[in-house]
Amino acid sequence: MKKFFALVLAILMVASLAACGTNSDATADQADKTYVIYSDNAFAPFEYLDESTGEYVGLDMDLFAAIAEDQGIKYEMHNEGFDASMGAVQSGQADAMIAGMTITDERRKSFDFAEGYFEDGQVLVVKNDSDIKDFDGLKGKTIACKTSTVGGEYAESIKDQYGFTINYYEGSNEMYQAVATGTDAACIEDFSVIGWAINSEKLPLTIVTEQPFNNSFYGFAVKTGTHPELIEKFNTGLANIKANGKYDEILAKYGY
Repeated sequence: MKKFFALVLAILMVASLAACGTNSDATADQADKTYVIYSDNAFAPFEYLDESTGEYVGLDMDLFAAIAEDQGIKYEMHNEGFDASMGAVQSGQADAMIAGMTITDERRKSFDFAEGYFEDGQVLVVKNDSDIKDFDGLKGKTIACKTSTVGGEYAESIKDQYGFTINYYEGSNEMYQAVATGTDAACIEDFSVIGWAINSEKLPLTIVTEQPFNNSFYGFAVKTGTHPELIEKFNTGLANIKANGKYDEILAKYGY
C-alpha cells in the first residue's frame, strides 16, 4: 500500500512540474511575441502618411506607441486601410487593430474591445456653396459614406426617411473629393476627422449639423476570444498614460 501511495505521489509531482513548465513556456512565449497590429492609412488625425518622412503618424499611432512602451509590448504596425484591418483581424492575419474604430454592439459580436480611448460623433458635411442645411435637404440626392463605418450604418438607417441614396468609398479622401466635386451632395463623417481635414487641408467643405450625433467611443480591438492579455495590457497602459499626463499630451498635439 505504501508503494502504491508513493507511486501516486510521484505521478502527481511529475504532472505538477509539467504544468508549471507549460505555464512558464506560455509566459515566455507571450513576453517574446511581436504582435501584428493593423490600422487605417488615411484617417487623419488618427492615422495618415507623413509625406516628408514616408512614415504613418497620428493620434492612434502615438497612443499605441505610448501604451506599448508603458507595457513592454513588442509590435509591428501595418497601415492597410480600415476595411483591410477588420478583415486581417478576423482572418488571423493580424492580432489586433487600432483605427478610429467605433465600438458598437454589432461589432462586439466579432471583436473584443479594450476600454474606449476617444469619444466622437458624426456630422453631415456639404460643399461650401451648397444650399443643403440639414437632412431634409437630401431628398432625391446621393450622399457619400465610407465602407464598413458607423457613419455608413447610420446613413442606411435613415435613408428611407429622408429619401436619399448612398455611394460608398474605400477611403475618407475619396469621399471628401466626391462631395467637393459635386458627385455626391453630402457625406457623413466623424466630427474630429472632418474638422481636422477642413482646417489642415483647406477643403471646400462645411459642417451643417449643429452638434455631432450618434456619439460613441473608439476602441482597440482583437478577434473575439483571442489575446485577452493584449486587451489587459492596453487597458492598464491607457490608465497609466492618463495618470502620468502622456494621454493629454498626445491629444493636445492634435488639437484636442
